Amino acid sequence: MSASVKTNVTELPESRVRVEAEVAASEVERSVNQAAKELGRQLRIPGFRKGKVPPVVVIRRLGRDAVLDEALRKSLSSWYADALDAAGIAPIGEPDLDVGELPAEGEPLSFSIEIGVRPRAKLGPYRGLEVGRREPEVPDSVIDAELDALREKFATLETAERPAQTGDRVVIDYLGSVDGEPFEGGEGRDQLIELGSGRLIPGFEDQLLGVSAGEQRTVEVDFPEDYPAEQLAGRHASFAVTVSEVKAKRLPELDDEFATEAAGFDSLAELRDDIAARAKEFEEHQIEHEFERAVLDAAVAGAEIEVPEKLVHARAHELLDDTLAALERQGISRETYLQVSGSDAEQLAHEAEPQAAQSLKREAVLAAVVEAEQIEPTDEQVLEALESTASRTSTSPQKLLERLRSSGRLERLREDLAAREAAELLVREAKAISVEQAKARDKLWTPGKEDDAQRPGKLWTPGN
Repeated sequence: MSASVKTNVTELPESRVRVEAEVAASEVERSVNQAAKELGRQLRIPGFRKGKVPPVVVIRRLGRDAVLDEALRKSLSSWYADALDAAGIAPIGEPDLDVGELPAEGEPLSFSIEIGVRPRAKLGPYRGLEVGRREPEVPDSVIDAELDALREKFATLETAERPAQTGDRVVIDYLGSVDGEPFEGGEGRDQLIELGSGRLIPGFEDQLLGVSAGEQRTVEVDFPEDYPAEQLAGRHASFAVTVSEVKAKRLPELDDEFATEAAGFDSLAELRDDIAARAKEFEEHQIEHEFERAVLDAAVAGAEIEVPEKLVHARAHELLDDTLAALERQGISRETYLQVSGSDAEQLAHEAEPQAAQSLKREAVLAAVVEAEQIEPTDEQVLEALESTASRTSTSPQKLLERLRSSGRLERLREDLAAREAAELLVREAKAISVEQAKARDKLWTPGKEDDAQRPGKLWTPGN
C-alpha cells in the first residue's frame, strides 16, 4: 500500500463502492517534476543543450497546468491502483473515475472511483454438506482408443497395388495454373499426401480418391477467399497431377510383441493394465476437481447472495477478456477468434453471464467462510506459497514477500490463500455420497416457497 495515497470508502447499493482518494502534495510534485524532465528532453530552448532543460524552466515555459496534465496522464493509473490497494478492494468491471480540480502547487490531488465489488453472502449450511461423488471408471473403449493411438505411432507405409482410398498416402508431381498460366509455388515433385487429412485446399484430396500408380489426373479447385497468398485468394486453379505411387498404412498387430516393442512390457495384458492404471489416475484427479467444485456449489445453493445484473455482465466481460488473452498467448488473435466464432464480444459476454454469476457467488461464499472461520494465513504459509515462484525466478521466498509487502500486493495474496484454505475446509468437512444417492435425494425434494436453484442443501450430481 502506498503511503502517498489516502482513501475513504463508502458502500453503495448493488455491490458498488465509492473510493475517495487523495494523493499527497509531495507525490504530486514528484510526478510533475518527472513529467517536466521527460518533456525537457524534447524541448529546444536557447541557452540549454537538447535534453538538458531543467524542470523548473520547462514548467515556466509550458505552464504548470500543461505539465500537470502530462503528469496525470503518466501517473493516474498507478495512483488508481494504489487507491484500490489502500482501500482493500478487488474491483469488478470498469470504474467510473472522477478527477477533481487540478491542484495548485503544494496541494494534494483528489479523485473518486465508483466500482463494482464482490457481493456479500449470508451463509447457510457449509460444514458437513452431502455431495454426490462418482467412482472412477475406465471402460474398455478408453483402453482400446489408447492402444489404437499407440499403433498409429508405429504404423508403416507399404506400396499398394490398388486404387487409392481414404487414409492412403499418394506420391505425386503436380503443376498448378490459373487462367492457363503457372503460378509461383504451384509446382511440386515427389510430394507425399495423405488422402482425407484435410490439409490441402478443399476438394484437392477428394479428387485423388481412386487414382492408381502411373495415372495422370487434372484437379480443379477454388482457392478460399481468405487464402494467405492474396494473388490466389478466391481464384480458380487447375492442377496437372501425376501419381507415382500409392502407399497404404499398415498397423502393427496388437500382440505381446507389439507391447514389448512399443512400450517395453512383457505382454499385451500388462500394457492394457498400465493404460488402465494411468487412465484411472487421471479420472481420479478429474473427480477430485469435480467434487471440490460441487461442494462449493452446494454451499452457494444454501447461501443468500444478491448479484446485480450489471456486476454479472462486468464479470462476464472479465472472463471473456481472460479467454481472449489466453488464446492470444497461443497465437490466436482476438479478431480471428471473434471471426471464427461468428459472434461479437458483447454477444459472447452475454453467453458467459451464467458462468459469471456463479463465479461471483462462489467468491462471495468463500469470503464469508473466511470471515466466519477467522482464517488468516501466516507469514509461514505465505512463504510456502511463494516457494515455487521464487525457484522459477532465482530468488528467495523472503525477498518475494518483501517485494509484495512494499508494493501493496501482499494483502491480495493473503486473501487468495485464505480463500483456498476456506475451500479446503468445505471439502474436508463434506460427506461424499454416491451419485445414485444424490439423485434419489434430489427426486425427494418438493419445491416450496424457495426457488429450487437456491434451496439449501441442493445436491449436486455430475452433469448438472
